[in-house]
Amino acid sequence: MSTEKYIVFQLNDQEYGTSIEQIVSIERLLKVVSLPKVSDFIEGITKLRGDVIPVIDLKKRMDLPHSEETDQSRMLVSNVDDLSVGFLVDAASDVIDIDDSMIEAAPTSIKGINVNFLSGVAKLEDRLLLLVDLSYVLNYEEITEVKQVVEDEVNEDNQDSDLEEDNKAETEE
Repeated sequence: MSTEKYIVFQLNDQEYGTSIEQIVSIERLLKVVSLPKVSDFIEGITKLRGDVIPVIDLKKRMDLPHSEETDQSRMLVSNVDDLSVGFLVDAASDVIDIDDSMIEAAPTSIKGINVNFLSGVAKLEDRLLLLVDLSYVLNYEEITEVKQVVEDEVNEDNQDSDLEEDNKAETEE
């Protein structure tokens, strides 16, 4: 038997868990710039420590009802297919150890939840915890779209920087 650490987070009133190995950091919500013509679950982009990262609304992606952001809302930053992605959650409350023997296979259907993202269900003493595999939240086409969004924004930032340098050089002459 082996034990693995999981981050416990909330979407609406349901608790979920994801392997701590999938999480780079947990951040307070940052300013997100909305983008036109992207999938509805892509909230936009934000800058985190100088890097542009796409922000995914995990509730929208999992077809869950919307709720307002609060002071407890967080962004789970994860690497998905060599890309840093921020996943919006209502709260990230705990890190717990879960023994493999406590995890059962994900059910084939749960009302109101897209089960394709679930890796299993942890039966804890006092509650059930739905385990989400963040690497499966986006399919190939969606990962490509998210990468394109970031690439476009980085290229635009570089052009703006070049433009700023050109503007600075012209004013010095």
